[in-house]
Amino acid sequence: MGIEEINEMIKNDPSQINSLKGFEIICESMVYKILDLFGKNALLSMLFQIGAGPGEMIAKRIKEDYQREDFEILEALIVLMRELKEYYSLKIRSAEEDDEKVVLILENQCFLREPIKHRNKLQYGKAFCRVNKGYFETALKILIGHKIRKIDIKFLHNDEEKDVCVEELIFYK
Repeated sequence: MGIEEINEMIKNDPSQINSLKGFEIICESMVYKILDLFGKNALLSMLFQIGAGPGEMIAKRIKEDYQREDFEILEALIVLMRELKEYYSLKIRSAEEDDEKVVLILENQCFLREPIKHRNKLQYGKAFCRVNKGYFETALKILIGHKIRKIDIKFLHNDEEKDVCVEELIFYK
């Protein structure tokens, strides 16, 4: 068998390449390989840091673009979400504020939902979602600065009907 025959047998039109499916497989494998090799705490820390890096970059860029050092809480969320329209769709369900904190209940449809839907081991609100947690907590903390001491994002539940994750975003003053 010659090279031309082999090439004819293995050829594939590049338009048939499914990048999203490949991304899904690699992400699921990455999560569970890190878990197997290093354990749950290391996995969660690594995934958080994977998100924190781009979170730092977007916050720095926003500060430069707006020529500002810090933003108010809701202003920071608005500015950040304008920058991230290709990756996230947020809706605020409710907002509460007291002397100690601001609590937002959000509907979040993010770029990770589709990969999670198609992989049996990945679940909403679990380890893989730490990428988003790292991203948002880091970016918002940098944008808001000294006005808050801590940010925490908590997954509450998956709303399959609306195709969103329901999350609690807490800004501790």
